[in-house]
Amino acid sequence: MTLETKESRREIPLSETTKFIVDNRGKTAPTSAEGIPLIATNCVNNQSLYPEHINVRYVSQETYDTWFRSHPEPGDILLTLKGSQNGAACLVPDPVNFAIAQDMVALRANEVIIDPSFLLAALRSPDVQAQIKNLDVSGVIPHLKKSDFDKLLIPYPDLPEQKPIGLYYVSLSKKIDLLHRQNKTLEAMAETLFRQWFVEEAQDDWEDVRIDQLVELNARSIDRSYQHSDILYLDTGSLNQGIVSELQEFAISESPSRAKRLVKHNDVLISTVRPNQKHYGIIKEPQENLVVSTGFCVLSCVDIDPHFIYLLLTSNEMTEYLHSVAEGSTSTYPSLKPSDIGSLTFKKPPLNKLEEFADISQSAWNKIFTNHNQIRTLEKLRDTLLPKLMSGEVRVAL
Repeated sequence: MTLETKESRREIPLSETTKFIVDNRGKTAPTSAEGIPLIATNCVNNQSLYPEHINVRYVSQETYDTWFRSHPEPGDILLTLKGSQNGAACLVPDPVNFAIAQDMVALRANEVIIDPSFLLAALRSPDVQAQIKNLDVSGVIPHLKKSDFDKLLIPYPDLPEQKPIGLYYVSLSKKIDLLHRQNKTLEAMAETLFRQWFVEEAQDDWEDVRIDQLVELNARSIDRSYQHSDILYLDTGSLNQGIVSELQEFAISESPSRAKRLVKHNDVLISTVRPNQKHYGIIKEPQENLVVSTGFCVLSCVDIDPHFIYLLLTSNEMTEYLHSVAEGSTSTYPSLKPSDIGSLTFKKPPLNKLEEFADISQSAWNKIFTNHNQIRTLEKLRDTLLPKLMSGEVRVAL
């Protein structure tokens, strides 16, 4: 593909681009302990090609078959209509393995009028996102109404020009999605090995130790000797299960009050607020001016492999336990003290087993880190070109 310059383009209301809209708004589905995943607005964002299964609830097969007005089909576009994720869009995969909750719709594009992949790219473009944010400024909670679809204007080049743009955008997004899936597989393999060696095969004669015997907690913070005038800031909401979604740039004099913690390579971050939201990760090769929120507990591993500590503290069982501790706190929201993490005890495996695991886990995370760098490069390329493609400043030539 090559990129060429092109003149500005026409626009069309979103309401004129669809042939059907899956709309279950106004109905709260009865949930069950297991069954078919129910995708909510927190599962949809403007970076992932498909919805992510984050803190999902479930519905029974009977509820799926009889309760909903209709269901998404492969190639539909999910569009969120409420909350902090208002206006986020993603594709429905094939096969469809979920139902959708209220506060979102599934748009079925009229392919005679618009290319579905192009419509996804257009909905994610900065100009359309700005329109969405400006359509409802009356309430505390952002809310996009179905009647607003008449006012929401989508860039509208001729159909033969839409198709290569949609193909280009989705192809890049699929490469990014593949790298994310590779990383999940690598981490899942490390988790499986950790569970087998250190949970299922744990020995009673292994030494009981506390976390804070092997790591330093919140060892470094900004002080008067800090030399950088500008910082890159990582808040708790921008780190999700090992993935950094955003770093914010601030002058040190204008940085948030929580921008205080300093980190180094292989530090483990665990959010002390609402542990069940899984804001955790391992820092790899940070820039010198990276500063993280005081909402994180920073664990600097001294006498143990950081990947071992990371997997120990982020297992589902440990996450549930830490959240139960947080819910018992006296603060206004569930939160942990660093000492709650430091005082955790576990059976320390023998050194040779830890060293063998460290070699394997380090290799896995090196590949994960390389993939993360590729992801950032591809995302930057995709997101930089998107507004230029939508405005007609450049076009894709096959």
